[in-house]
Amino acid sequence: MTLIKSISGIRGTIGGRPGDNLTPLDLVKFSTAYGQWIKNQSSAEKYKVVIGRDARISGPMVQQLVMSTLVGMGIDIVDLGLSTTPTVEMAVTMENANGGIILTASHNPKQWNALKLLNAKGEFLNAADGEEILKLSEDTDIEYAEVDDLGAITANDEYIDKHIEEILKLKWVDAKKIRASKFKVVVDGVNSTGGISIPPLLKKLGVEVVELYCEPTGHFPHDPEPLAKNLTDLFDKVKEEKADLGIVVDPDVDRLAFVDENGNMFGEEYTLVAVADYLLGKQKGNTVSNLSSSRALRDVTEKHGGKYQASAVGEVNVVQLMKETNALIGGEGNGGIIFPELHYGRDSLVGTALFLTHLAEKDKTVSELRKEYPSYYMSKSKIELTPEMDVDEILAKMQENYDSEEISTVDGVKIDFPENWVHLRKSNTEPIIRIYTEAKSQQEADDLAERFIKEMKDLF
Repeated sequence: MTLIKSISGIRGTIGGRPGDNLTPLDLVKFSTAYGQWIKNQSSAEKYKVVIGRDARISGPMVQQLVMSTLVGMGIDIVDLGLSTTPTVEMAVTMENANGGIILTASHNPKQWNALKLLNAKGEFLNAADGEEILKLSEDTDIEYAEVDDLGAITANDEYIDKHIEEILKLKWVDAKKIRASKFKVVVDGVNSTGGISIPPLLKKLGVEVVELYCEPTGHFPHDPEPLAKNLTDLFDKVKEEKADLGIVVDPDVDRLAFVDENGNMFGEEYTLVAVADYLLGKQKGNTVSNLSSSRALRDVTEKHGGKYQASAVGEVNVVQLMKETNALIGGEGNGGIIFPELHYGRDSLVGTALFLTHLAEKDKTVSELRKEYPSYYMSKSKIELTPEMDVDEILAKMQENYDSEEISTVDGVKIDFPENWVHLRKSNTEPIIRIYTEAKSQQEADDLAERFIKEMKDLF
C-alpha cells in the first residue's frame, strides 16, 4: 500500500493508514493545500475549481471529500461528474475557473486513485507550484470559511459534448472524409470514461462503433494500461467484427492506442508518430516528445523539414518545451497526443479524430499505414524499489560506466548508442525504476533491457 506525493499530484492506494495510503484524512489534507494555493494565486471575492473523475470504484467517495473540503474553504465547484482528463482541462478555461482537479490514477489498477491538479490555464502544475502545495499540506495555520461564505457546487454534465464540438471545429479534422470511409471501429473503454466519450465522438464522425467494456462501472476488465499483453479481448473482437481498427484508452482518456484490422497493435509509440506525420504534411512545424519516446518521431519530423526536441518525462515538461519551440504537435510515446490548437494537454479524443482523418486521406488499411513509418521496437521494464535502494547512486554509477557514450541527464540517465538507446529513471507516479529501451528489433530491445536490469541489480 502506497502514498506518493509529487509535483505530478497525490497518488495512492485506497484504505489503510493516513500518511501511508490515500485515506480520507489525506484527501482532506491535500485538498485543503490545493485550495489554499488557489487563494494564494490571486485576490478575489470568489474562487472556482472544476472537478471531474474517472469511473474507478473509489471515485464518488474521493470526489465528495475533495469537493466538500474546497466548499469549506469558500471555493465554488463546477462538478463534471464522470469525465476525462482532457475534458476537465478544457472546462477550466471555458469556465474561467481558477483551477481544476481530475480524480484519477490514470493507468493504475482499481485500488489506486489520485488528485491530478491543474492551474487556471487547465494545465498541470510546474515543479515550483507542486512543491508549494506539498509545503502547504503540512501547514496547520489555514483558515476555513465561515457559514455565510461557504462555496457552492454546480453540476454540469455537458462538457464531454462541448469537448467533441470543439474537436469537430478544427480545420485538420475532416468529418466528411471520415464519414465517406465508412470505418467500423471497436472501442475498448476499460469500463471507465473512455466509454462515454470516444463512442459519441466516433458517432459524430459517422463511424460505425462496436463497444467493448464501455460501461463506466469502474470494474476494469483487464489491467487498464493500454499495452498489448492486456488487450487480447480487443484483438479478438476486431477480427471477429471484421473491423477496420480498434481503439483503446486508459481510464482517464489521455493515453490512446490503435489496433490494426488484423488484431495487431499499431504501436502505442506510433500514435503520436502517425498524427504528427499527418499534421506536418499539412503545415510545417516542430515537434516535441519526452526522452523515453521513440526515435520515429524525430525521423518523421525531419522528413517534413521540422525540428524535433526531447524533454524530461512528464506532461508539464513536454508542454513547457512545446511552448518554447512553438511546436505544432507533441506528446508522449505512451499514446499521449498534445495538440495546442485545441489545448495543452494529452487528449485521446483529438488524437482519434486526427488519426482517422489521416487514415481516410491515405485510403489505406491501418497495417499498411504502419509500414510507412520507421521500424523501431521498444521494451518497457521496471525494477520495484525497496527502502534500502539508493536510486541516485545507482543511476550515477550507470552514467559513470557509460561515460564514453552520448548521455543525457535531463531526466534520469539516457544513453544513446548508435543503433539503440536505454533510458533509466525513477518514476514520478510509482515506487519503481523504469527501464525503457529501443532498437531495430524486439529481441534486441528486450535483450538490452535485460542487460541493464542485471547491471543495476548487481549494484544493489
